[in-house]
Amino acid sequence: MALGKIKADTLEHSTAGSLDTSYVVDGSSKAWYNLNGAGTIALRDSLNITSASDDGVGIYSVSFSSNMSAANYGITTASSYLLTSFVGNTCAPTNTYSTSGFGIENLNTTHGSYLDYEYVFADIKGDLA
Repeated sequence: MALGKIKADTLEHSTAGSLDTSYVVDGSSKAWYNLNGAGTIALRDSLNITSASDDGVGIYSVSFSSNMSAANYGITTASSYLLTSFVGNTCAPTNTYSTSGFGIENLNTTHGSYLDYEYVFADIKGDLA
């Protein structure tokens, strides 16, 4: 059985107009995850993430299934102890960016200390290798 390709420069919807495919390629998430960061950590769901590790209280690292082309991709993060409250904490990438993964830190700004959060999220945009 031969495999085929679909090549297109634009996508067109019957009523909503058209979109240049570069927006789809360049603007789509290349990886994301929903992590349980409390207790024994575990990925609830993810795209292009092979593993997550617990590197200390409130500190995690993840590895990509397919590497990024360079270590200058963008990461949007969020974390919460309870899914209903995102107040009083910061969730930020560490300086461990690489083409194969990155680290995340969760700092509780109220107490000034790192804490494990039950919900840790990240969305990664950039170019795959």
